[in-house]
Amino acid sequence: MHGVSLNVETYQHINLATAMPDRQFDTLEFSRALYAQTTPSLGFRATTRAEAEAWQERLSAQLERLLGGFPSVRCPLRPEVVARREFRGYTRETIHFQSRENLSVFAYFLLPREFSRPGPCMICIPGHGRGVDDIVGIREDGGQREDPDGYQHDFALQALRQGFAALAVEPLGFGHRRDPTARMHGAGATSCQPAAGAALLFDQCMVGWRVWDVIRSVDYLQTRPEVDPQRIGLMGISGGGTITLFGMALEPRLKACLISGYFSTFRDSIMSLSHCVDNYIPGILQYAEMWDVAGLIAPRPLFVESGHEDPIFPEAATRYAFEQAGRIWRVWDAADRLGLEVFEGEHVFSGRQGWPFLRRWL
Repeated sequence: MHGVSLNVETYQHINLATAMPDRQFDTLEFSRALYAQTTPSLGFRATTRAEAEAWQERLSAQLERLLGGFPSVRCPLRPEVVARREFRGYTRETIHFQSRENLSVFAYFLLPREFSRPGPCMICIPGHGRGVDDIVGIREDGGQREDPDGYQHDFALQALRQGFAALAVEPLGFGHRRDPTARMHGAGATSCQPAAGAALLFDQCMVGWRVWDVIRSVDYLQTRPEVDPQRIGLMGISGGGTITLFGMALEPRLKACLISGYFSTFRDSIMSLSHCVDNYIPGILQYAEMWDVAGLIAPRPLFVESGHEDPIFPEAATRYAFEQAGRIWRVWDAADRLGLEVFEGEHVFSGRQGWPFLRRWL
């Protein structure tokens, strides 16, 4: 085959890997070869708690840099309740507050009718789709649905039935926080791609922008007399799981979390499968794998759930990453603060074992 010219018809039908074994055309093989040659410089290697705490300081500082950094000054929150509606068993408030001087957060604050104040509260972050409306039971036409729908199963409403208040936060680029072009294409269209791409042009990233919103959400909840500031947790599915991992890693005031349909390895999911660009953090594999990022949460409680048939976050990678995270929690003698459920199902929210875990720790 060497030195032989092929006509177009023949070339289009040959198996290049077989016909030209000394050439490499597979992008995934190339990426995985780079991965195999890379040793994360801040991967977890501690054997004592003191070493582990020093490692956390180094990695958290580097991770914040990789995300593009956070504002040095927190602008006034200027919180406002713009609507309030009573439902059977709970109240829903529509909330606006400032994340940055020129960027507002849209959220719903949900409070059970029977609630011992101050009590625990979950910050709830939706995954890709219609945004925050889709986890508080609001239909596309604005009405309230009776039964959960979609892959997220109204998990913010589930939080109320589990005894939590909930702050359901709209991720930047979804639903109520989109650009005009996305709005023209219907409720399910996002502006993730242009916004996340813009962040990269500024040497920042969408994960960092959304994590800062979580940090400001904690600031907001600390102004609510209904909420115990020592019992605030974080949860999300899919893209919301991304922000749960990184938000929990970088916001120590959060006390426990549930990551649904995300936790695995960068190698086997984010690096190897097609994802929205809002998942990507330039340079992170030079410093850490996903379980190392999770290690910044230790020894606080972390629960992971994943569907056995989830096509974008493979079960084997989830189990392996969880095992690696376990090494970190064991240094703190806190293995009981980790939980994992792999359930029968695809890319959906479960909560079957996650809710009891959160109730235990919050």
